[in-house]
Amino acid sequence: MEQLVKVTRGGQITLPASLRRAAGIDVGDYVEVAVTEDGLVLKAKQVIDKAQAYFWSAEWQQAEREAQTDLDAGRSRRFDSVEDLIADLDGED
Repeated sequence: MEQLVKVTRGGQITLPASLRRAAGIDVGDYVEVAVTEDGLVLKAKQVIDKAQAYFWSAEWQQAEREAQTDLDAGRSRRFDSVEDLIADLDGED
């Protein structure tokens, strides 16, 4: 799908609604722009808040997968209280 758009003052362009819908771009979204041999390529991007970035690190995601594997395999325990949990942890020495 191609459409002609006009560059306005300040270098701005308006993406027509049909293009935004086709690309899944909503108001407030970020778009990455890359220069290629053929011209410009725009890609919708999801930006992660810095405060949440740790969760998406490779190490954290690996730990999440390991934890889920343990839960799925039944390698977990429930405690009736925080005190019971702490007593169990203290007993592991």
